Amino acid sequence: MSMRDDRTSLKDMLSHACEAVELLGDASRDDLGCARVIQLALTRLIEILGEAANRVSLETQKRNSNIPWSQIIGMRNRLIHGYDVIDYDLLWDTVTNDLPPLIQALQQAIEQE
Repeated sequence: MSMRDDRTSLKDMLSHACEAVELLGDASRDDLGCARVIQLALTRLIEILGEAANRVSLETQKRNSNIPWSQIIGMRNRLIHGYDVIDYDLLWDTVTNDLPPLIQALQQAIEQE
């Protein structure tokens, strides 16, 4: 992939991560359990985030080794292929704990590209 393509994928990752964090806001895990539309939206946002990560070249992934590429792509695969058994505790934890530092790392990666 060209650098432009990688930069586009990084921007897609950033956009979807930010949207997921914003969508969940300060909702608790219990709130998420009662909000089917938010569950579906967050699931889809994380799937797209993982798909965009999968499109980033190995060269760019190596340059940005602080980004957990395999975990991001693995989460996408888990959601896509295990759609009937989504762990909403894991989804909530991902959005609340993993995405904020990922957003910072993606912002830095985009600035460097």
